[in-house]
This record gives sequence, structure tokens and C-alpha cells, in this order.
Amino acid sequence: MPPADTAISLDRAVKIYKGGTAVSGISFDIAAGSVTGLLGGNGAGKTTTIAMIMGLVTPTSGSVTVLGAQMPRQRHRVLHRLNFESPYVDMPMRLTVRQNLTVFGKLYGVSDISRRILDLAAQFDLNAFLDRPTGKLSAGQKTRVSLAKALLNHPEVLLLDEPTASLDPDTADWVRAELMKYRHERGATILLASHNMAEVERLCDRVIMMKRGQIVDDAPPGQLLARYGRENLEEVFLYIARGRGRAQDPVSEIAS
Repeated sequence: MPPADTAISLDRAVKIYKGGTAVSGISFDIAAGSVTGLLGGNGAGKTTTIAMIMGLVTPTSGSVTVLGAQMPRQRHRVLHRLNFESPYVDMPMRLTVRQNLTVFGKLYGVSDISRRILDLAAQFDLNAFLDRPTGKLSAGQKTRVSLAKALLNHPEVLLLDEPTASLDPDTADWVRAELMKYRHERGATILLASHNMAEVERLCDRVIMMKRGQIVDDAPPGQLLARYGRENLEEVFLYIARGRGRAQDPVSEIAS
């Protein structure tokens, strides 16, 4: 059993599809209230890992536990305590922003949905297009709506996939600040998948790096920089992605 203060726990989780193995026996525990980055190139297994945590995909073997519930068998116990955001997952295009948020609010059992929507509209500057069809929004506007949806139910566990994609630098910086404010106010646990290495380095207490379905490193950002002899996380990511680095390699070899 994972420790009592663990929000997310994977124990030798495997997922095999007909086309091959997407996730190959990964294990990690994520402490409640922490912010963890999940990094890896295309095909690394990040999306499958997140889908298993959400209870959308059943592991072929191993186990996934979220807030004490075995996923997906017991996901009904905790789904109202989770949420997910990705600008790449579209909401119904013909519904207005308000209608979409109302539907999701009802699904999550949010009390006083109208008031909650107004609060989020003010927080994420949505008022100008609350009654506009979601399909008519710009990419940046859709991202802000998606973030509002992700916070509708005051989630204890928040799964984020490229949360600031399509946002200009100023708005993206503001969104990061809002997410950190939410984390501190609610004690929320955040798992962040992003290709924005500066964002991960700034926000995350810890970084899990995946490649070909396996975890190749797992440490705080500062330790990764020291271990690989690099100046920033992007350099570490590129080094690992290009197959030249392993966690067990001595820094003297890696830095050469």
C-alpha cells in the first residue's frame, strides 16, 4: 500500500496495445500537494500513463491508485475529486462556453454552478465570450475555457497536459501564477505534462522523465541539472531524448 500522504501511486504498471507496449512496468508515488512534471518525447508513454491515472485505460498488469482508490475499478469513488485539462481535447463546439461549463459542472456535482461559472469567468477573463459557441473561440480563448473547466469542482488532483499552449507569454505567465495560487490555497496535487521546459523547471518540485514506456530518470529539477551537467532542463531533455544519457551515467561522461 502507498503511504497515507500519497495522492497518486503506480506499481509496476504495464499497458500493452496490439501495436506494442506503451508503458512498461513503471512505478512511482506522488505526494499530496506536490507538483510533478511528466516529460518525454512523442511515444514515451505520457498520454497512456495519464489515461491510466484518470481511469480511462485499464493497465494490462500492475496497479494504479488515486486518492486511495484502485483505478479504474473504484474510479466512481474519486472522479469528483479529480480533473483534467488539455487544449488538445475539444469541448462540444456548438455549445456556448456557459453551456459547456454548466454541463461539466453538473457532471462533477458542483453546487451553485451559475455562481461558480461567474467566479471562474472573472478569474480567467471569459466574460466577453461566455455566451459564444465554443467552436468560434480562438486557440488561446479555448485554452482559458479549458482551464476554467479543470477547476470547476475544486479538484484535489489536477492533471494538466500543455496547460499554457496557444497562450501569449504574458497570459501564460498569469495562468501559471493562478495554478500555483490554486495549489497553495487548496493543497492540490498537480501532474504536469509539458514540452515547455522552462515552465516545468519553474513549477515542478520533481520531474519524471519517460522514454519508450519506461522511466529513465526521476528527481527534482536541480538534481537533474547537476546529474547531467547541464544548464537547463531543455538540455537534459534533449540529451535523454537523443539516447545519449542514462540516469546511471556519471556526470563526467554525460557532460563530455
